[in-house]
Formats: sequence, structure tokens, C-alpha cells
Amino acid sequence: MLQKYQNLLNNLRTMQRVIVAFSGGVDSTLLLYAAREALGDEVLAVTLAPPYVPQAEVHEARKVADHVGVRHLVVDHPFPEVIRNNPPDHCYLCKHHLFSLLKGMATDLRANDVLEGTNLDDLDDYRPGFKALKELGIKSPLLQAELTKTEVRALLRTFGLHGWDKPAKACLLSRLPVDRRVDEAELRRVEAGETLLARAGFPSARLRSHGAIARIEVAVEEIPALVAASIEQSEGLEEALRSLGYRHVTVDLAGYRMGSMNALPTTP
Repeated sequence: MLQKYQNLLNNLRTMQRVIVAFSGGVDSTLLLYAAREALGDEVLAVTLAPPYVPQAEVHEARKVADHVGVRHLVVDHPFPEVIRNNPPDHCYLCKHHLFSLLKGMATDLRANDVLEGTNLDDLDDYRPGFKALKELGIKSPLLQAELTKTEVRALLRTFGLHGWDKPAKACLLSRLPVDRRVDEAELRRVEAGETLLARAGFPSARLRSHGAIARIEVAVEEIPALVAASIEQSEGLEEALRSLGYRHVTVDLAGYRMGSMNALPTTP
């Protein structure tokens, strides 16, 4: 693991000035930390914040970048019209759009490369956005160093960086049906619901929003605890979620599944 990290540093030292696409997640945090160690002040962290990125994650990215000691720019970005109707390939289209912006920023700032935090384990998942990264020539140093997610977390812990055990997140578009126009108020409702779930002890929960129905996904082994949390008191989790405007709050008995909204048939 430490040899892989040294390989990562050696690779980064061949670059001169870089922009790191920074979400504040575990992978981009390790990448930013390593880039700072390898290149010093020639590193700029950029967090692009369209409406489907939770504000809590943007806030966390600010804190982490400040802790690492890297210049950080948060760019609020309007909803890209190319994905306004949440097409099935929204991940590819989003990555292509946002990383094209980062490439333009790199040109303006005379940065040599744009870096992002894909790790080796990500190749085992369905990641259509990775195709866009390759098309644009975005570099993935963690992947090149063959670092796995477990190793990334272990290195963050070794270096004393907060958030090494942070659960994986995905953008809020993954909580909504595909091929349906996205209402930004609905994004905020989903974000508020997942904040409630996290505070109740379920930070990895997904709230899949189907209009008046909130379908909650957690790991199968967490389902009994989730049900108990929703009914253990008169003003429990279920009532709190209903207060957001959901008529029905349900638990998916199949548990959490990545991309489960994509598998559903579309409705008019």
C-alpha cells in the first residue's frame, strides 16, 4: 500500500500545475492530499456545484480542502439542460459537460492536467461517466497507481485525515426516475430526507423519490433498525419524512442497489 502511494507521488511529480476535481469524498481527498505533497502550491481544488450536488457535500469539501491546505474554488453551476430530463445516460452527459468546463479552466489557468479520483475498484462498477473522462483526457492517478478503495481509506486513516470512513455518495439525480424532467425543489426534498436518515443513524441510505412515495434503501441487515427507528416514538422518522410532503414512506425489502432507478420502467 505504501509503495503504491509512493508510486502515486512519483507520477504526480511529473506534472507541473494541476486542477483536482474535488468532491470531498475519500478518493478525491487522498488525491488532493497527495497532489499537495507532490506539487505544493501548484494545485487548485475545484468543486463544481450544480443543483443535484448536495450542499452538505459542498460544505464538507470546503472544510477538507482548508484542512489539507490547498487553494479551493467552488463554482456554482446552473442545471445543464442536456440532462434536465434525467436521461438514462445522465452520468456520461454530466461528466462530459462538467469536465469540459474544468478543461477550459485548466487552459485559462495554464494548468497542465485535470485530475480526478477514480480508484481500481471503480472499474468493477457500472461507471458510464468514466467513458467521458477518457474521451476528454482527464487523468486518474489513483487508478494508475492501482489503489483500491480499501487502501485509499487506510491511507487517509494513516495520514490522520478526517472522513476516511465516509460512506460513498452519488449525485441526487440517481434518486429520481429517468426520462422525467427534474424539479430542483424535488432535489432539495430528497436531500432533506437523506439528511434526516443520516441523523437517525443511516448515513448510507438512499431515498428514491417517486412523487408522493419515498422508497428507502438501506443495506438488508439495517432494515429492522430502520423500521424500528420509524415507529419507536410518536414523532419518529416516518412522520418526519412525511412532513416533507411524501404521502407514503416505504422500505425496499431488496435493500440498497446501485442504480436501482435505472432498472425501473419509465412512466408518462
